[in-house]
This record gives sequence, C-alpha cells and structure tokens, in this order.
Amino acid sequence: MKKALFTLFIFLSIQLYGHEAWNSKANRQAVVQTGNARFTVLTPELIRMEWDSTGQFTDQATLFIVNRNLPVPQFKKREKGKYITITTGKLILKYKKETGRFTADNLEITYLDGKSKTVWHPGMKNTGNLKGTYRTLDGYKGKYNVNTGKALPIENGLLSTEGWTVIDDSNNFLFDNSDWNWVEPRRNKEQDLYFIGYGKNYKKALLEFTKIAGKVPVPPHYAFGYWWSRYWNYSDDELRKLVGNFHYYHIPLDVLVIDMDWHKTKGLDHKDEFGQMAGWTGYTWEKSLFPEPGKFLNWVKKQNLKVTLNLHPASGIPADEKQYPAFAKAMDFDTTAHKPIPFEAASKKYMTNLFNIVLHPLEKKGVSFWWLDWQQWPYSKKYDGLSNTWWLNYCFFTDMERKGEKRPMLYHRWGGLGNHRYQIGFSGDVVISWESLAYQPYFTATASNVLYGYWSHDLGGHYFAGLPKDEQKVNPELYVRWMQFGAFSPIFRTHSSKDARIKKEVWNFPYKYSRTLTNVINLRYTLVPYIYTMARKDYDTGISLCRPMYYDYPEKSEAYSFQNEYMFGDNLLVQPITTPAQNDFSSVNVWLPEGNDWYEWNTGTMLKGGQTVERQFLLSEYPVYVKAGSIIPMYPKVNNLEKKIHELVVNVFPGKANSETKFYEDAGNDLGYQKGEYAFTAMKKESLPDDRIKVTVMPRSGSFPGMEESRDYEIRFPGSVMPDTVWVNGNEVVYSSVKKANTWWYTGDDLTVHISVPDFACDRKLEVVVKCPKEKVNLNGMIGKMNRLKLSVEYLKNHWNNWDALPGIISLTNQTDQEINYHPENFAKLIKTFNTNYALIPEAVKKTHVSEKVQNIFTNYLR
Repeated sequence: MKKALFTLFIFLSIQLYGHEAWNSKANRQAVVQTGNARFTVLTPELIRMEWDSTGQFTDQATLFIVNRNLPVPQFKKREKGKYITITTGKLILKYKKETGRFTADNLEITYLDGKSKTVWHPGMKNTGNLKGTYRTLDGYKGKYNVNTGKALPIENGLLSTEGWTVIDDSNNFLFDNSDWNWVEPRRNKEQDLYFIGYGKNYKKALLEFTKIAGKVPVPPHYAFGYWWSRYWNYSDDELRKLVGNFHYYHIPLDVLVIDMDWHKTKGLDHKDEFGQMAGWTGYTWEKSLFPEPGKFLNWVKKQNLKVTLNLHPASGIPADEKQYPAFAKAMDFDTTAHKPIPFEAASKKYMTNLFNIVLHPLEKKGVSFWWLDWQQWPYSKKYDGLSNTWWLNYCFFTDMERKGEKRPMLYHRWGGLGNHRYQIGFSGDVVISWESLAYQPYFTATASNVLYGYWSHDLGGHYFAGLPKDEQKVNPELYVRWMQFGAFSPIFRTHSSKDARIKKEVWNFPYKYSRTLTNVINLRYTLVPYIYTMARKDYDTGISLCRPMYYDYPEKSEAYSFQNEYMFGDNLLVQPITTPAQNDFSSVNVWLPEGNDWYEWNTGTMLKGGQTVERQFLLSEYPVYVKAGSIIPMYPKVNNLEKKIHELVVNVFPGKANSETKFYEDAGNDLGYQKGEYAFTAMKKESLPDDRIKVTVMPRSGSFPGMEESRDYEIRFPGSVMPDTVWVNGNEVVYSSVKKANTWWYTGDDLTVHISVPDFACDRKLEVVVKCPKEKVNLNGMIGKMNRLKLSVEYLKNHWNNWDALPGIISLTNQTDQEINYHPENFAKLIKTFNTNYALIPEAVKKTHVSEKVQNIFTNYLR
C-alpha cells in the first residue's frame, strides 16, 4: 500500500510540476462538423479549420498547438442550401458543403474590424507580414552572411499589417499522450489551419496565440543579471581568480558560463565518423583543468553563482566517455568494436538515458542548466522534417520541468514556431562589427512577433572577420555601445571566440571605458525589478520585454520605419547607438510618439511627444526615454540576484501626467508562479493642487513561499526641484544632508529627491506627498549639462599645464552639485547661476593660455 501511494505521489508530482496543463481536445460545444470538414470556434477572433478525406480528425497536441479547450465563445451556426455559415462577433466563416479540400472557391472568412472588414480565402498571400526571427546569427555581419553575402532569411511571424494570420499546422508532428509527451508523425497530412483576425491590435493576436500554443515561461530571477562567458580553456584556479576580480572591482555577476573545454576535447584535430570535430562532444571533465569538479562546483555555489556548461551532443556517446559502459548497457548497444553510441534526439530511450545516466549526475554536482550548441544536421534522422533544434529545446526544458526541483531554463538556438515555450535563445557567433550591433535591436524586438522574447546575444561580438590583421582588436567604443544595448536587451551576456586578443573583462579597459562599463552593468541590475515585472506580463499576455513600436502605435508610419527603435517594457523607449562617434558625440534620430512627453533619462531633458528629433550623446550617455510621469520599480546597487533584495527603489519620473504600475514578485526559481504563488504591489502617482505630488504604494496582494513581511523603500524623484516639505503617511519627514533612515535628502549630481522609509510592512499602504516650491525653476536638460561640464573640466585640467588654477567661473560652476548639497536653501539661486555661467564658460576658456585645439575640444563637450 505504501509503495502504491508513493507511486501515486510521484505521478501527481510529475503532473503538477511538469509543463502547464495541456488540454488539446476542444469543448464539443465549440465544434461544428459537416462531412469531412470540421471547424472549431476557439475565440471570437480565432477559428480552427480541418479537412480530412477520411474524416479522422486529430485532437492531439502538435508542436505548435497544445491547448484547444478554451471557454466556448458565443457564435451562431446556420445551414442554408449548399452553405454552412459560422458567425462570431468578429468572424463570419462561410463554407460550401461537400466540396472537398478548402480552396478559394469553397471557403471564405470575413473579419469584422469596426467599420472595416477583410475577406480571406485559402491560398491568399499575406503581403504585410512583419516577420519573426531566425534560428541563428552565426557567421553574420549585420544581416549579411560573411561567407555567402546573402541576407538573413528571417522567418515570417504571427503579425501582419493585413490584420490577419493563418497558421498552417497540417504537416506538423504530434505529441503522444505518454507521461513525457513524445513526438510522433501525423497519420493523415490533410488540412489543419488556424485563422486569427486582429486588425491593428497586434497585442491581441499574440494573446490569442498563447491561448492555444502555451504561455511564455518566466525565466529564473537570476537570469536577468550579468552572464560572463568566454570561449577559453579556463582552469579551476583561473575561474576563481576571474570571479575574485569581479568581487574586487565590485562588478555584479550571476551566471558563469563555461564553454566546451570543461570536458575532454581530444585536440579537435580531426573529424569523427559522424563528420564532427572529434572532441566537440564530451561529458567527462577535463581533469587537467578541473582536477576536483565537485569541489569547484561547490565553490561556485558558495559564490551565489549559477553555472552552465556547453554541450555539443552530435557525436553521441564516445567510447572513452566515463559513462559509456552504463549508457551502452541501457541502450542494449554492442560495445565489442568500441564504437560511439549514435545520437538521436527523437529516440525517447536515448534521451532518457542521456539525462538519467549522463546529465542528471552532473546537475546533482552543481550544474544549474545547459547551454546547447547544436549546429549540426538540421533534421532528425528518425523523423524526416523534425527540427533537431526544436526537439532538443523541448527535451532539455521539459526534463527540468518534470523534475520539478527548480524553474527550467536552457539556452539554445531558435527551433521554430512553438519554441517560445522553451527559452532562452542563443543567437550564435556574430562578427565583431558596428553592422552586427546595428542589426541586433531589430532582430531582438522582431522576435517578439513569434513570442521569442529572450534572445541572448554575444555582446561585443564573437570573432573578427573581413578585417586586416592590424585592425583585429577590440574597439572599446564599440564594446561600450554594445553593452549599453545589452543592458536594455532581454539577457545580459558577453561572449567571444578563443582569441587572446579579445579580452572583455571590464578591468582590462582604460578608465574612460571601464567607468562607463561598470555603470552600465550596475544600471542593468537596478532595472531588474522592472524587467522581472515585464517578464510576468509576457507570461500573462504574450507581450515581450523588447517589442517593436507598432505594438503601441500601429497607425503611425514611424512605428514601422524606425526599425531599430523599440519599447523596453511598457514605459521605456530605446533607440540604440550603433555607429561610431564623431568628435566625441554620437548622433541619433529618435521618433517620440505622441500621447505623452518623454523624459531623456541621461540628460534630464523633457521632450514633447509627436516629433522626430536628432539628439547627441557622449560615450557615457544613451538614448533611453521614459514616459513622462512613469513609476519605475528598481533595486539599489546590488552585486547578485541569488538572495532576496530587501530594499526597493520607487523611481517617480518627471511629468504632470498621473500614472500607475505594478511590481511583481515570486520565489524566483521554482514553478510556483504557475500555481498562484506570486504577489503584486500596485503603485500610483498623482499630481495634486498646490504643487504637490502624491505617490501611493498599495498593500501587497498575493503570496509565495519565502515572502518577506517588510521591506525598505526609497522613493526617488529624479530631475526634481528641492521640495519645501515631505510627508510619509501624514507625518512630516525631516531633511538630512546625508543619506539617513526616516529622512529625506537631495543629491545635486542627478537632481534627485530621496525619501527613506525603512522596514515598512508590505501589507500596509504607503503614501508619500512632496510639496514643491511655487517659484518655478527650469531644470530641463540640467543633468546633462552638469555631467558634460564635469567631463570637460576633467579634460581641461589634464591639458592645463599651468601653476594657476582654472578660472573661478569654471571651477565654481562645475561644483554646483556640491553647492546644492551644502546650501539646499539656495537651490533656486544656484540653478539660475549655473544656467547663466554655463553660457559664459566657453568665452572664459578663450581668455586662458590653452591652445585653440584644447579650447575647441573643451567647448565641444558643452554643446
């Protein structure tokens, strides 16, 4: 009896902790059948159309479609004469009965979109497809392959300017109904089509697709930190030194990626019988580099880091592998000739043994997840047309799901539609070039059109190609700009080829660059609460973190023509810098949509919406625009995401508009979030009469294991004037000249009000009111001016070559931020003085002894 109960528990655990419930059989009330044609009304905008000459329709899940049991929408069925008509609130389907396969002559769907309508027939070309993504960027310089010169053949996506999409599932593989759903060929490859109508409501289309194709899982919390990766034959002691340098230089880190040299590689000097480089496939530790793998992995864990190892599984299980005898026995494989055991991902027996005998023991030792690096034959040798990439993604992801111990994750290339269920994407080895950087923003955002919202790029590029030897070196400016883009991309991971010239460690760069790189990495970590909240939104709605502008502004031509510009979540607009600077400044054209003003984060400049502007940025600046008045939940400076962060920063950006947002939390690395184990904290900002601003943090709703009962809040108002009074829950808060609990203070370098609310119970409502002075002070662009003046003064002092001090107007104006900290009561006067003197500084420099060249460079910073 005990054994039976234990077996039942294990079975229920697999069901509970496996993938979210699939129910591929539709409610019979949603099904309309006439002869050999069957129609299933899934939603008012989504209908399935099947024709089978034998009348043997399938209700099994396919690689694309896993759920059809949806709430039955209201619809009407009418049969009149030779025709059957199905009408929902949005679609009218008309089919001529008993006329065979669906054609333009016997089937049409009319999509009703307000006052307009669109008529579709089978075979109709969709000319407005907005594209999706592609398996890999390997070997590409920008959008062109360096070997063939051909453009990337990016696949079609789910969205179109035509306002409709048809998904052809006719020839797709099926999932069986075993405890680990496995692939099987479709018996009757007739017609199985899905029509989605959406007009310009692209977000609705993606949501509709998730209803039948499954949700986008939320990656583990740590996945949004910094991943260090380099193809290098690291040893145990070298990786310890590397991590020690991260600690020494106070650079955050969460994931340690170890490329293929972790295992025996046999020199990679010849090809094996499978046509692969001998040694690419391996599962046995290289003991000359890692003499004590278990102790090394235990040390990594103590550093609060996750570790992933590279796998090239194409050569099966070589005969010299440690687990070869056990694997051969499990496979009933004859070992007489000491031949390798051939790889076949579509073999359930092979993959089960690969996990149970080879990979699970490594995971128990401390491997967090796997980096799959499949670049071999594209299709299964067992099932013609089955993508090895797609199927490997499924196997590795669901193996972790079935174990239920932690949230599943892998990183591997895109396998095709339906792979959104198995994230994260590894885009492959791109050429180090400005062209490659310039293509990645479009490539990343457009992938959201197939719900593949978590591409991970080799930030900084992978290898040199097409350059003379003397130019094959790391360009610090290019690397900084790539990292800046990376901070506003889904996954923040650097990587490079095994090339001693490519060193991307921050501490290897001159201070000018290392300072900016460190700031970029720290910024990424502060953004994680916002990013993680958007990851939950992706799970709930199918809207990716990085999404094209046309999701929010579908009627605007600029939303389609500004292809590199994208929304990073709901409130941040990014226009990456992808060309070299001219005279220290990079120039970009930014389209700022109407509907609200936009706050340029780095410079503190408020810009009107509904215009295209040319903006210029120094190396330390980046074109990120915040919807005016937005609230962005953030972390303070942190070095790792493994443990709960007790403090939350609520950044309230300038703007008169009222706004609302939510902050999302869960346990971070389990599957509880799929079962209601999560929490939201709602926040809102209101502009009140008498120059007051109120920020309300509502009591947290929901719960999850390990949830903290209280947290430290810091409410920030960047780009703000010095307030007259601050209240927290009706009590006036005292001013402090330094950061101190239960006070408010002001930092002059970023013109930010900080309000400390320590150890505040999460089940209470927090209200913060700030009263600003009636005297208006113009701070527009002030942060940028102050930062640029500091850089120009730094340059001037390095070229001063004189015993005398700089002119007083320069030195004093440059210290306005500190003067504000010393004399907050003089805030308005100090700001006015700064603006007056800032305009006079170029003339003051001209009167000094420095050369005209130095003068010009100095004043150039101040533009």
